[in-house]
Order: sequence, then C-alpha cells, then structure tokens
Amino acid sequence: MATAEFGKAVRRWRDRVAPDAAGLPAGGHRRAPGLRREELALLSGISVDYVTRLEQGRASNPSAQVVDALARALRLATVERAHLFRLAGLALPDPDTVPGYITSSVQRVLDRLTGTPVAVYDASWTLLQFNQPYAALMGDPPGPHDPDRNGAWRHFAGRGIPSRRTPEATRAHEISLVSDLRAAAAQYPADQRLRKLIADLRAKSVRFADLWDSGAVSRREAAQKTIDHPRVGPLTMDCDVLTVAGSDLRIMIYTAEPGTEDAERLALLTVLGTQTLSG
Repeated sequence: MATAEFGKAVRRWRDRVAPDAAGLPAGGHRRAPGLRREELALLSGISVDYVTRLEQGRASNPSAQVVDALARALRLATVERAHLFRLAGLALPDPDTVPGYITSSVQRVLDRLTGTPVAVYDASWTLLQFNQPYAALMGDPPGPHDPDRNGAWRHFAGRGIPSRRTPEATRAHEISLVSDLRAAAAQYPADQRLRKLIADLRAKSVRFADLWDSGAVSRREAAQKTIDHPRVGPLTMDCDVLTVAGSDLRIMIYTAEPGTEDAERLALLTVLGTQTLSG
C-alpha cells in the first residue's frame, strides 16, 4: 500500500529532472524547472490522470511495473529506486527475473540521442523506454498494461507495426524473436511473467508455436526496415540492436543513410513530433 510519501517523492524527483536532460523540448512558460506531469506520463508510459492520482495520494496500489517505469523516467539512482519501491509497499524485483531497470550510465547515453529514434527493451522484448523521435516514427507506444507493449506479442498476436519486410526478412525476424525468448527463458527460469508470455503466445499464434516447437535458433543481425508513415511517407532505415552487458537490456536504434531522402524525412518527422508534443 503506497503512502502519501510516495506521491511527494514522485513530485520532488519530477521537479529535479530538466526536460532537455530527458530529451524533451524545454521551451514555453514553466512554473517549475522540472518535468510537467504530462511529460512524466509520456516518458513512463502511464496516463496523466494516473500520475496525478499517484502524486495526490488518490491511487494507493501502483504495480511494480508502474513503479519501475516511474523510476526510469525520473532517472533515479539505485538507492532511490529501492526507496520508491518501499514507499509503494512493494519488494524489489527478484534478481532471478528478467531485469527491467535502466542504469544511470545507460540513461545518460539515451539522453544524448535526442535526434535519433531509440527504444529500450528488456530480455523478453517488453518495451521499457522510448524517446520522442521513436514515438514520432512508430506512434505512441502501448501503455504498460497493454499486451502489445511486448514486441514479440505485438508481432505474433497483436496489431503489429507499420513496417514492410520481405518474406525472408520476416522469417529471420520471427526466428530471432523466438530465439531471444528461448534464451531469456533459460537464463531466467523463475520469471513467471516470461513463462506466461511464452505460453500465451503458443496458444494464440500457430506461427510462434511452430517455431518454438521446432527448436529454431538464430543470431540477431542488423536489418533494414521500411516504415510506412502517414505524415512523411515511407522511410527505409537501418535498425540496429545493442545489448547492454550485465542487464540484457536491448537498445534499438533507427538511423537513415546521410544525404538521402529517408534522412530528410526522418529529420522532418522528428521536428513535427516535437511540435506536436510542445503544442
């Protein structure tokens, strides 16, 4: 059961995070130097109404996923994150489960990639964090309780993403997703959420079940994606996935070849997204 101190702590830590440090535009009149509630909501994938109720002490049972999302968005140090969990009346996540916390050193790297679409996933391909260019490219990501927050679920059983791949590239992508989940399940056998995700995918998707049961494995390679964007048209970009040693975080980065029409469209999209956010 979260206490009133939980809301006070969130508000206090929100006030100390500068918008530009979080990759957000800092313009416009601000009553405080830190993040606005709607900005914290955007960064954490939580509704503005829920952030408001948490800060005002009117929502007293935040889940571990919500507390972790707030800790990431607020750039909390390890000891501060532990304190926020205590204030929420929750135990820290089991070290034998898939880790989902973004360390301050990785956060500093992400904060500097303000002009590049970047998303961070855990080892089970659940979206943890994204920046404004990524949201402008892919649309607002699903909320923390939406099954489509998980990339494997979204591909095999959800609404998918607006990308075009060849049949060969699609098969390679699917095998890599299944391989990643297989590796995560072997590394974190105590993670009940991961076991449920795999069971639900096998029940929901024949394609996933066939690949899982076949024992197919592969190594993830860099790939190109063409995103059909409703505002700027198709963008063909390189998609690279970096793995953070010691945490199994996956940093997905989209870039376009400099000097190409794709690069110009991506730059325009980033500007349009910033205008939408600050408007």
